[in-house]
Amino acid sequence: MTGRPHRQTPQQQTPRRQDGHEQLSGLREGLRGLTTRGRAFLAAGVTAVLCAYVFGQDALLQVGMLLAALPLAAALLLLRTRYRVASGRRLTPHRAAAGQEARVHLRLDNVSRVPTGLLLLEDKVPYVLGPRPRFVLDRVEPRGHREVSYRVRSDLRGRYPLGPLQLRVADPFGMCELTRAFSAADVLTVVPQVQALPPVRLPGESVGHGESNNRTLALAGDDDVIPREYRHGDDLRRVHWKSTARYGELMVRREEQPLRARATVLLDTREIAHRGSGPASSFEWAVSCAASIGTHLLERGYQTRLLTDTGLAVPGPEAGGAGTPAESAGLLLDALAVVQHSDGGGLGRAEEVLRLGGEGLLVAVLGEVDEEQLERLVRLRRRADSAVALLLDTASWSGLTILQGLQTERRSSAAEQRLREAGWTVLPARAGDSLPALWRLADRTAQAAPYRNEVGS
Repeated sequence: MTGRPHRQTPQQQTPRRQDGHEQLSGLREGLRGLTTRGRAFLAAGVTAVLCAYVFGQDALLQVGMLLAALPLAAALLLLRTRYRVASGRRLTPHRAAAGQEARVHLRLDNVSRVPTGLLLLEDKVPYVLGPRPRFVLDRVEPRGHREVSYRVRSDLRGRYPLGPLQLRVADPFGMCELTRAFSAADVLTVVPQVQALPPVRLPGESVGHGESNNRTLALAGDDDVIPREYRHGDDLRRVHWKSTARYGELMVRREEQPLRARATVLLDTREIAHRGSGPASSFEWAVSCAASIGTHLLERGYQTRLLTDTGLAVPGPEAGGAGTPAESAGLLLDALAVVQHSDGGGLGRAEEVLRLGGEGLLVAVLGEVDEEQLERLVRLRRRADSAVALLLDTASWSGLTILQGLQTERRSSAAEQRLREAGWTVLPARAGDSLPALWRLADRTAQAAPYRNEVGS
């Protein structure tokens, strides 16, 4: 087995050869593997032998020896078994959304020339995913295999290890059981729920579903050429001789390349900015919101990255945006599967990252913000071509008193007004609101309409 989540390659498990001291240790292992039935037979046999010795009963001695020999013979039989087994695991899918079931397929191959006895399979899974699965396989023929499967499900995001697989070998009489474990394990990634969002024309977006029509022309002139190293198959007519002489290796002109519109999804993970606990908290709603918006922008052709208030950017600068939208979406969802509350108090680190390259579309999923964070958001708006803020009314996610709720609502309304004046498109969000309906309000062609009626419809 291997630890890859997509597919596992079988790994053979062979018993060690035993001689000398290893035989003694093997016998001890066999005695430790005796079941309750086997221990009962052994105890009854020893007791019968002692009684036969005391009372001089030969028939009782024979019975006692037979009772004691049965579990010992079963243990010896299992220890001398020379079959080999291999196992594999496959996840469908290997990346599941919270609340969605995933199926784990197990395959056991008998790669020896003798049939197996009774096999008990047990896979180790976290309690969050459900009960530990157990299977009984009566007999696997030589070179044969068996396939079993079970379902797992979690309402909580995260990365959960599956395995290692444990194999228990038992004799036909149930006297002895020996446990063998494979070493490899897989990982099931439970990502946030992603909602399909309607296509809207965002503020500052050019026609073409987020893709810019501008192109870089590589053949504009010798002074404007940005060359790259020669690759096998390049047309020799595109060789740029001046750059070749300068760098000492063969360089060619770049072909014209489309410029992809860029977007940044800023997620506020500060613990002090959110309310509630568990899957029904404002933080989990914000994480799901960031996942939905990020995948939606990738589908529309944006070169999208995720940024948190801690300064974590996914994909990182080393990725360079060279991956496909599906690969970028996978990286984004994997990062959101394990994101947790931060103990920071501000958005300073995120501002530093955006200062290096904040142009493009900025979508911020914000919790409760104070005056200092509003100032940072105003500065961030100046660096972005367009900006959309989903401002969470965290009071609706918590059991605050009426007075506390009114105070929080007033602060949220003041923050909303301040962001609108700075040029942000603000979408206030409350517990129970529909994200697709909220996102539809970000359309720059949408007319002013009563917000709560449209979202609640």
